Amino acid sequence: MKKYSKIKHQIKSNMYYIFWGACTIAVMAGQIYVGTGYNSMSQSVKDLTEMIEIKIELEELRKNRSGFIY
Repeated sequence: MKKYSKIKHQIKSNMYYIFWGACTIAVMAGQIYVGTGYNSMSQSVKDLTEMIEIKIELEELRKNRSGFIY
Protein backbone atom coordinates (compact mmCIF):
# COMPACT_ATOMS: atom_id res chain seq x y z
CA MET A 1 0.00 0.00 0.00
CA LYS A 2 1.36 3.39 -1.02
CA LYS A 3 1.22 6.40 1.23
CA TYR A 4 0.34 9.66 -0.50
CA SER A 5 1.30 12.89 1.10
CA LYS A 6 -0.86 15.93 0.57
CA ILE A 7 1.04 18.33 -1.70
CA LYS A 8 0.22 22.01 -1.62
CA HIS A 9 -0.61 23.22 -5.09
CA GLN A 10 0.21 26.82 -4.30
CA ILE A 11 2.48 28.19 -1.68
CA LYS A 12 1.74 31.82 -0.98
CA SER A 13 4.12 33.95 0.95
CA ASN A 14 3.16 36.59 3.45
CA MET A 15 3.97 39.26 0.85
CA TYR A 16 1.05 38.00 -1.28
CA TYR A 17 -1.42 38.72 1.51
CA ILE A 18 0.22 42.03 2.39
CA PHE A 19 0.04 43.13 -1.27
CA TRP A 20 -3.65 42.28 -1.71
CA GLY A 21 -4.51 43.71 1.71
CA ALA A 22 -2.84 47.00 0.79
CA CYS A 23 -4.67 47.04 -2.57
CA THR A 24 -7.99 46.47 -0.83
CA ILE A 25 -7.35 49.29 1.65
CA ALA A 26 -6.29 51.65 -1.17
CA VAL A 27 -9.48 50.95 -3.15
CA MET A 28 -11.67 51.39 -0.08
CA ALA A 29 -9.96 54.67 0.82
CA GLY A 30 -10.50 55.95 -2.73
CA GLN A 31 -14.19 55.04 -2.60
CA ILE A 32 -14.62 56.84 0.72
CA TYR A 33 -12.82 59.92 -0.66
CA VAL A 34 -15.00 60.03 -3.77
CA GLY A 35 -18.16 59.44 -1.72
CA THR A 36 -17.30 62.28 0.64
CA GLY A 37 -16.65 64.63 -2.28
CA TYR A 38 -19.94 63.66 -3.91
CA ASN A 39 -21.82 64.26 -0.67
CA SER A 40 -20.25 67.71 -0.32
CA MET A 41 -21.08 68.60 -3.93
CA SER A 42 -24.66 67.39 -3.47
CA GLN A 43 -25.11 69.60 -0.41
CA SER A 44 -23.73 72.62 -2.29
CA VAL A 45 -26.17 72.08 -5.16
CA LYS A 46 -29.03 71.73 -2.68
CA ASP A 47 -28.08 75.01 -1.01
CA LEU A 48 -27.81 76.76 -4.37
CA THR A 49 -31.24 75.60 -5.53
CA GLU A 50 -32.74 76.70 -2.21
CA MET A 51 -31.29 80.19 -2.66
CA ILE A 52 -32.63 80.37 -6.22
CA GLU A 53 -36.11 79.32 -5.06
CA ILE A 54 -36.07 81.97 -2.32
CA LYS A 55 -34.96 84.62 -4.83
CA ILE A 56 -37.79 83.66 -7.22
CA GLU A 57 -40.36 83.75 -4.41
CA LEU A 58 -39.15 87.19 -3.29
CA GLU A 59 -39.42 88.54 -6.85
CA GLU A 60 -42.97 87.16 -7.13
CA LEU A 61 -43.92 88.81 -3.82
CA ARG A 62 -42.49 92.16 -4.97
CA LYS A 63 -44.40 91.95 -8.26
CA ASN A 64 -47.63 91.13 -6.44
CA ARG A 65 -47.20 94.11 -4.09
CA SER A 66 -46.61 96.52 -6.93
CA GLY A 67 -49.77 95.46 -8.76
CA PHE A 68 -48.32 93.25 -11.46
CA ILE A 69 -50.34 90.12 -10.85
CA TYR A 70 -50.11 87.41 -13.46
